[in-house]
Amino acid sequence: MSFRQFAVAAILALAPLANAKNLQSPPQDPIPGTDTVHGCYKSTGNLKLAQSIKFNSQGACTGLCRDKKALVAATYAEDCYCGDQYPSKADIVDDEKCNEPCPGFDTQACGGLDTWTVYNTGLRVAVGEVSSSSSSTATPSKTSTSVADAPASTSEPVETVTASNEPEKGSGPNVAGIAAGVVVGVVAITAFGGAVFFWLRRKRNAEIEEEHRRNAAVNAFISGGKPPSSSGGLSMSDSRLDPVMNRRMSDGSIADNQDYSRRILRVTNA
Repeated sequence: MSFRQFAVAAILALAPLANAKNLQSPPQDPIPGTDTVHGCYKSTGNLKLAQSIKFNSQGACTGLCRDKKALVAATYAEDCYCGDQYPSKADIVDDEKCNEPCPGFDTQACGGLDTWTVYNTGLRVAVGEVSSSSSSTATPSKTSTSVADAPASTSEPVETVTASNEPEKGSGPNVAGIAAGVVVGVVAITAFGGAVFFWLRRKRNAEIEEEHRRNAAVNAFISGGKPPSSSGGLSMSDSRLDPVMNRRMSDGSIADNQDYSRRILRVTNA
């Protein structure tokens, strides 16, 4: 291998390292409506993990934070952080330490080894920073699982009930009063039911008796006799006063309404 070929191979081998070293863009002055790089930090300050984006990049993370009305964004590989304050100035490190290519745009830096690339989302130019005493370091996450997909743990409140052997005065129902009320109610209902029963029975008997009298009167009228008297006895009818009965008698019969004690002289032609 000639010296020229060796030099070309060495340049090609060192090119990725040079590109990786220059992935982090230098800090820029904030521009309204445009996301800009603010610097490389060794902590996230008060920034909170918003979501893990599979194809994370500067534009993807700042767009997510802008939708959440956040003023500051930060990337660490696939993780996107949002907040309203920059981390402390004491946590600023050299730009070359943010050398992790973004999963969605490999010519941009998305943090590095325990470092974060911080951005201004463009919603506000003047953004404050946290004090060094309140600055915190977040634990980096390399997983590609989205925060929205992670199961949320819920805890249900537990109610503790203390049992007491002593009955609470004035809080329980009056058992004696309830029992007395029930007894009185049962007696009243029974008495009312009995009264209704006897009244219905008496009414029924009166109706039966009246119907019996009506039928007897109809039968007496049909048979030609007088209707029964109010005393309930039957009156005898005299056939001699009934011309119908006279027509039913034969010629040889002796009528009861004739006087046979006198002799009658009859004249006949010889």
